[in-house]
Amino acid sequence: MDPMILAAVVAVGGTVIGFLIAYLAGKKSAASLLADAEKQAKSITDEANKEANALKKERLLEAKEEIQKQKRQADSERDSKDAKLRNLEKELRKREEGIDGKLEIINKKERQLSSLEGDLIAKQQSIETEMAKKQATIDSKLKEVSSVLDEQTARLERITGMSREDAKKYLVDNMVNDAKAEAAQLVKDVRDDAKVSARKEAQRIVLQAIQRTASDISVENTVSVVPIQNDEMKGRIIGKEGRNIRAFEAATGIDLIIDDTPEAVVISGFDAFRRETARVALERLMQDGRIHPARIEEVVDKVRKELEEELVRVGENALMELGIHNVHPELVHYIGRMRYRSSYGQNLLAHSIEVGYLAGIMANELGLDVNLAKRAGLLHDVGKCVDRDIEGPHALLGMELTKKYKEHPLIVNAVGAHHDDIEMESPIAVLVQAADSISGARPGARRESLENYIKRLQQLEEIATSFDGVTKTYAIQAGREIRVMIEPDRIDDLRADQIANDIAKRIEGEMEYPGQIKVVVIRERRSFAIAK
Repeated sequence: MDPMILAAVVAVGGTVIGFLIAYLAGKKSAASLLADAEKQAKSITDEANKEANALKKERLLEAKEEIQKQKRQADSERDSKDAKLRNLEKELRKREEGIDGKLEIINKKERQLSSLEGDLIAKQQSIETEMAKKQATIDSKLKEVSSVLDEQTARLERITGMSREDAKKYLVDNMVNDAKAEAAQLVKDVRDDAKVSARKEAQRIVLQAIQRTASDISVENTVSVVPIQNDEMKGRIIGKEGRNIRAFEAATGIDLIIDDTPEAVVISGFDAFRRETARVALERLMQDGRIHPARIEEVVDKVRKELEEELVRVGENALMELGIHNVHPELVHYIGRMRYRSSYGQNLLAHSIEVGYLAGIMANELGLDVNLAKRAGLLHDVGKCVDRDIEGPHALLGMELTKKYKEHPLIVNAVGAHHDDIEMESPIAVLVQAADSISGARPGARRESLENYIKRLQQLEEIATSFDGVTKTYAIQAGREIRVMIEPDRIDDLRADQIANDIAKRIEGEMEYPGQIKVVVIRERRSFAIAK
């Protein structure tokens, strides 16, 4: 702030203070108070002028010091720049001297190169002259060799009675046949080694898996026997003019057989769920004692709903047994329905749980995902529980069902590929197929009708007989092995191996069968002589 303005402000302030003092004093006269106020204002003004002059001198000194400081800094920067310029000038002079030296060296080398180039041209001309002489010598030698070869070729043609093309073709044919024989032998050796090593490892894994599961086998029947208290109950079940038994069969969809068997009624039907519904409903009706069409329909409907609810608990128990979690509720219901399905007489739920265990154990041995293998094994036959009105192979139906309920893509593929309906995309699918075959191939695990059994054996022998060179076929071991006799004069050992593989592939593509079928090709030659 300007010192004069500051002094004026201080004076005004002093005046104001004087008036206040005069007002507060009250008893002193106004003249004396005014005089005192003027003295105080004057002293304050003088003091402010002194402070302003001192402050002005101080600012002038600071400004001079700042100017001197900036001047020294500018001189220092100028000296530094001058030193840098001098250094750059020295460096430039050195570089110029170096460039002059290099130019001198380059000129010297150019003169040397010109001299060498002249020497090289002279040497090249002498080498070309020498090469021309040698080429003429070589051409004359080649003519001599060609005439000798033509003469030898003519002699060979006269001796062998074959032209050059015929001899070449003969040699090529022999080489091709030898190469084919060697390749076939090599393929056989590699295949045999691979089979031996793979068979040993597969047998170890499969045997360990079977030993660790070793579950009981139960074959499903198509009838259930319900014991009754006395033969009088049979009459009540039949009802007046058979109305009760007709109502019962209509409500349950099964056949009720009441014959001379003492104290027993037979329930017959292929649908295990309906058969179980009928059995429970009949037992409740006999306990209640009220048996008439209306009561029959009421009890059957109630039992059917209870069993439907029980299916969910059955599915959850199967999942808990295998340690599987996070399965869609609708899929759990389908798993529970497996309890009342069968495949070749084998209970489907027990079979699926066993396949899950087997696939999990083998996956663990091979270092694969055990949970995915178990899950795929349990769900592989879920397509058999789909509504019977929907057409298609059960593997593809199961694949669509698992895809619908967001199962892992590897599980979806394993379910759809376990009967080779689609291509397998992972080792998990192979393990599920192997586990399915193991579970179904156990002795006594499955059964089939005599008619289907005979047809399968006939089809097996027809496939094997259709191959060229096959004389006889024999299906043995209940259709699990087929032995093929071939003509030894027409089929050699290598071709016999190929026929065995071709028969196995065709059986896989055209037949459906539980387990696996072994193909044995027998090539036997017998020589006879008679001494007279």
